[in-house]
Amino acid sequence: MSPSQHSSPQPDPTAAPPAHGDDAVPAALTARAPQVPADRLVAEMVPPPRFQGARFDTYIPDAQQPSQAEAVQVLSDFADSIDAGRASAGKRRWFARKPAAPQGPRGVYLDGGYGVGKTHLLASLWHATPAPAERKAFGTFVELTNLVGALGFQQTVKTLGDHKLLCIDEFELDDPGDTVLVSTLLGKLVDAGVALAATSNTLPGKLGEGRFAAADFLREIQGLSAHFRPLRIDGEDYRHRGLPEAPAPYDDETVTRTAYRTPGASLDDFPSLLEHLSKVHPSRYGAMCDGIEAVCLTDVQAVPDQSTALRLVVLADRLYDREVPVVTSGKAFDELFSDEMLRGGYRKKYYRAISRLTALARDAGGLVTDAR
Repeated sequence: MSPSQHSSPQPDPTAAPPAHGDDAVPAALTARAPQVPADRLVAEMVPPPRFQGARFDTYIPDAQQPSQAEAVQVLSDFADSIDAGRASAGKRRWFARKPAAPQGPRGVYLDGGYGVGKTHLLASLWHATPAPAERKAFGTFVELTNLVGALGFQQTVKTLGDHKLLCIDEFELDDPGDTVLVSTLLGKLVDAGVALAATSNTLPGKLGEGRFAAADFLREIQGLSAHFRPLRIDGEDYRHRGLPEAPAPYDDETVTRTAYRTPGASLDDFPSLLEHLSKVHPSRYGAMCDGIEAVCLTDVQAVPDQSTALRLVVLADRLYDREVPVVTSGKAFDELFSDEMLRGGYRKKYYRAISRLTALARDAGGLVTDAR
């Protein structure tokens, strides 16, 4: 029986004894299936822990990419304008029977590749907007669709309609149904005077094709295109600037030893974790990671199918948001998805997952060294 089949994995007989007694026995993600009430989904629509300290002055523009410094200035000005725009929209609602659409762009779309700092800038915008936290919302596209599922469409409009700002990270263009749903929701919120900001990714192979992602984004939300100002952010993935390649996977013994010697770590075998993810709604993956300080996975393999791969992408996002390092044995992260998947309609998600998991693997280097 593998460690992940126990609610508290048993020690590997080949590993060194736990360094901290019973408290060091790692958790198992496969033993967690949390229930998440709808009000928690709303309350948690704030920048994730990784970006709680993100501010415009902590964003470090690449000197070779002037569009990055320009983006900081544009978004800073946009944050300052939100109060005035909201007041104007409110005045129109008072004197008009039907809300009039705000004049000029009431939204900004950040168009750029992986790792150029779009989420940092989006979180900085959230922090810079002059409004209490309960009047601003920040979440991924998937989290927003989960909110609609939990509250219902009309209640979501009511809940978010009195906000000053809605930030949507990783706007997804690969699910027509969800895209139409969110586009309709954004239309209602724009009418209510809510300022919008969104990001999406340009594929690595498309970076030289101008506004590839922006064109896709605006085409998918045709009725809202006039309300978004596309803002191009050029640059290479900052996670690869001057950093070594992702570390090679370790052996099972090293991963297990690291799990037992790292307080707050989890230990699972990868195939069992993938099976468990199919039984837990993706909206609960964040709660599943509550209190986890490091994720240790043995026997990492290529994911077998598209549905499994998409669930893994969501988990990778939640781990990255929470800055949870990942230690693995088996295949490297760039072998998770088949060539067919990386050429298909969900390729943007898979490239993002590879980039983020690679960053978390680097973060785990110190844990493995300490465990030896």
